[in-house]
Amino acid sequence: MNQPVDARLLQRAETFSDYLQNTATRIDQSAEARAERAGARVGVSRPHESAHLHVAGEAAYIDDLPELAGTLHCALGLSPVAHGTLTGLSLDRVHAMPGVVDVITAADLPGANDCGAIVPDDPILCDGEVRYLGQPVFAVVAQTRDAARRAAALARDALTISPLPPVLTPQQAHALQQYVLPPMHLARATTEGGAQAAIARAPHRLRGTLSVGGQEQFYLEGQISYATPKEDGGMHVHCSTQHPSEMQHLVARALNVPSNHVQVECRRMGGGFGGKESQSALFACVAAVAARRLRRPVKLRLDRDDDFLVTGRRHCFWYEYEVGYDAAGKVLGAEITLVSRAGHSADLSGPVMTRAMCHFDNAYWLPDVSMHGFSGKTNTQSNTAFRGFGGPQGAIAIENILDSVARTLGKDPLDVRRANFYGKAHNNVTPYGQTVTDNIIHELSAQLEASSGYRSRRAEIAAFNAASPVLKRGIALTPVKFGISFNVKHLNQAGALVHVYTDGSVLVNHGGTEMGQGLNTKVAQVVAHELGVGFERVRVTATDTQKVANTSATAASTGADLNGKAAQDAARQIRERLAACAAQLHGGEPAAVRFANDLVQVNGRQMAFCALVDHAYLERVQLWSDGFYATPGLSWDKDKMQGRPFFYFAYGAAASEVVVDTLTGEWKLLRADILHDAGTSLNPAIDIGQIEGAFIQGMGWLTTEELVWHPTSGKLTTHAPSTYKIPTANDCPPVLHCELFKGQNAEDSIHRSKAVGEPPLLLPFSVFFAIRDAVSAAGGHHSDPPLSAPATSESILRAITAVQAAQEA
Repeated sequence: MNQPVDARLLQRAETFSDYLQNTATRIDQSAEARAERAGARVGVSRPHESAHLHVAGEAAYIDDLPELAGTLHCALGLSPVAHGTLTGLSLDRVHAMPGVVDVITAADLPGANDCGAIVPDDPILCDGEVRYLGQPVFAVVAQTRDAARRAAALARDALTISPLPPVLTPQQAHALQQYVLPPMHLARATTEGGAQAAIARAPHRLRGTLSVGGQEQFYLEGQISYATPKEDGGMHVHCSTQHPSEMQHLVARALNVPSNHVQVECRRMGGGFGGKESQSALFACVAAVAARRLRRPVKLRLDRDDDFLVTGRRHCFWYEYEVGYDAAGKVLGAEITLVSRAGHSADLSGPVMTRAMCHFDNAYWLPDVSMHGFSGKTNTQSNTAFRGFGGPQGAIAIENILDSVARTLGKDPLDVRRANFYGKAHNNVTPYGQTVTDNIIHELSAQLEASSGYRSRRAEIAAFNAASPVLKRGIALTPVKFGISFNVKHLNQAGALVHVYTDGSVLVNHGGTEMGQGLNTKVAQVVAHELGVGFERVRVTATDTQKVANTSATAASTGADLNGKAAQDAARQIRERLAACAAQLHGGEPAAVRFANDLVQVNGRQMAFCALVDHAYLERVQLWSDGFYATPGLSWDKDKMQGRPFFYFAYGAAASEVVVDTLTGEWKLLRADILHDAGTSLNPAIDIGQIEGAFIQGMGWLTTEELVWHPTSGKLTTHAPSTYKIPTANDCPPVLHCELFKGQNAEDSIHRSKAVGEPPLLLPFSVFFAIRDAVSAAGGHHSDPPLSAPATSESILRAITAVQAAQEA
């Protein structure tokens, strides 16, 4: 710390330069260059299509849009009580505040007071029952945002609430049998008696509990909607949302108008991570109701504290499990109860629990298994989608079980994990009945084990720990198998529009939303490749419900899969029309016409793409088309929890090494090696960025991001950056190796690529279990560490104290 500031900055800049150089070497640039010269536009690393706008500060988000004349600003009055009955509203003082134009309550809504994503159980504004501390009760509309916020802050004095005892934890809700949805059960029996009988027959048994915390999305752009009334009862809503069509339908319902009266538009979001899939609805509805009521544009933008207090996040889970296993650590039977903190309403808790139960197996064959899922109803914010959507919460349970089995048997956890891997030709059917036909986990994990030097490093770590009484190191290598598709069949569809103008430029619109993940870049690459034109010719416009209707959410890692295929379908129709036009002009067969590098090869002749387009226009050839795609082969029986919910699986593995200070519980990630399966990547640079970002975000969930509610008041006390700790650049390890596994998707996905949005978030399991390994070393590996997630320094220190006490005993 004694270096001059400029020297430290220079050193950091050099480190970042080395990182970029290392990233470049991980991508076969020469192969990409050859492919691009041959006309390929996919499989090529390109910068994000808005990167130049991001770095220049010119990328427009909703709050950057020029405000129309007469724009008003909205703020929400929030409940100061977690549970109770609203018995009175005294809003005269709120009305009298300077700049206030109107105050809106539930009674003022022209339509339904509900913004529930699936179940109609989520009021826009409180209408009697107070469900959580931070619930919106009224909306203030004022001349300025500051005036609206000052007036809304009077909520504590304006509300009369008869308090009731709150239920705050999933364990409390489970004990009271208080759930937002009916319990779910998924079982598979391959031997007589099922899971319990298999456990009873097993030579070894293990019973335990685990708790895993939730996670705040912490998008950089908070929740915001800007509503503008249009003629004849229309409404235009700019909304930071991952699901414009759902916002359209919910706003229409709140206004009591048909959906065709509502237009929802989103050019880009400053992050979403699932937090803007369903939970942008409340803000869109309030802004639209206010705009219609006052016949003026209304903007509603939350500050960070209110965003934390109003919205939900990743579900925390509590588990109770029992397993039976043999001397090799192979699981013979498993029974597990999963209880989530759903919050006060259903939101997306049902699909999240479904995916959690369908990912409990992760990469492992579980012959006899019984799962029971409960979505606990609590007086807290209604939890929702978060990157991984329940998959991480399901898979971490079996990883924790196998880690404990290995420690009980005195075996390397990797050996126990490998003993339980799915087979290729047998032992390859999931508990929900889907056959794993694309299993590459054996070769992928073996490749990472070798490239990371896992075995030699484990020996080195053992030697280091033997000589180090205070600092202890740990290492873990964990696998990932993640199902790709929405686990609701009808959501697996997408539409797109492609326009080719007479100058040869191309405009694309599709139903997906851009939140920084590079979806528009990949779709533009797909269209450029299909038409054989340069990437720079293609422009992707804002997602708009008046252009592509009835879209699915950009979620479940399906953005590029669905919208890429839909855009490819539209572009292919145009290309086929152009090919027929070229063959008519120069002879030959349309099927023999080739498009590449902005040129068209037809019957031994060559012409410019723009020249062919111009000629086609004169010949009255349609130069625009719509495209559609529906994922094939999916099925799901939600009552039996059986079927084929996933089109394919994405695989990966990570090896992480940490050092832990046994006196303070502090820890540091020293090195991470990642090998991830992206199929035939559409854009290797973007995919590597997504993988590394997911790794660090998942590491934050499992280590530093702790959510704390006051045990009696129910207030979320970690509701600001000062109390809620996300990872920073300094938490990235000094050694980070990330590579794409070479191979293509066995299924006919877009150019045989695989999704990379959610699966990599499971890779930092390796960090959590490396910490667990180091804690175990502090007790001489004589006991299983009672470590829960997030593994904060306090949690680590408690676990160290426990294993040291067990060693002394």
